[in-house]
Amino acid sequence: MSSHNEDGNSIVNDLNGMNFSNLYGAIDRQNVHGLNLTTPEDAKAIIKPWAEREDDTIWAESNVDDQLIIHIPFMENVRLRSVLLKLGRGESTPRHLRVFANHSTIVDFAAAEATKPHLNISLQEGETSVVEYPLRAAAFSSVHSLSLFFNEAVGEEVSRIYYIGFKGDMRSVKREVASELEVPAPHTADAPLSQKAENRAAHRPTAH
Repeated sequence: MSSHNEDGNSIVNDLNGMNFSNLYGAIDRQNVHGLNLTTPEDAKAIIKPWAEREDDTIWAESNVDDQLIIHIPFMENVRLRSVLLKLGRGESTPRHLRVFANHSTIVDFAAAEATKPHLNISLQEGETSVVEYPLRAAAFSSVHSLSLFFNEAVGEEVSRIYYIGFKGDMRSVKREVASELEVPAPHTADAPLSQKAENRAAHRPTAH
């Protein structure tokens, strides 16, 4: 297969959401931070590549109680389709998640309690692998940051998170892909097959 065809197939795959549905690359990982963690740097550590999503050697854990907040900024506006979570097992499983989009004012737990979340999610108990939780497209169509407020652990003392990820798309990538699909010179060798067929038909001699 020629490199041109490979590039074309890659563009089509992008439009179908196959290549950029995982948003790990869009997360501003250096500015991810958390509240009420035993080790503050662990907020960044649980933002892992897709291939490491099932890793259970690194986690973030709440400190003085079972509540914790993870702030996740993105490097550009994204449209979110779902959040992916691998949670602690047994008594360290948080049962509730409040999701706040584009709320830079969520700087402490008092603000989180006083602010209406964009979404409340009841988290599944007993799961040992990553679980995908769908998000309402209308509420998360242009997101530059998320605040995730976990609480209500089964054991009521500690909440643990192994992995946080997202599926969706980067709006600038969609614009770039659409631009690459445009054919600026329809009579060149790169013109679509349908266009070439029309050109051949136009120049074909007609029977008298």
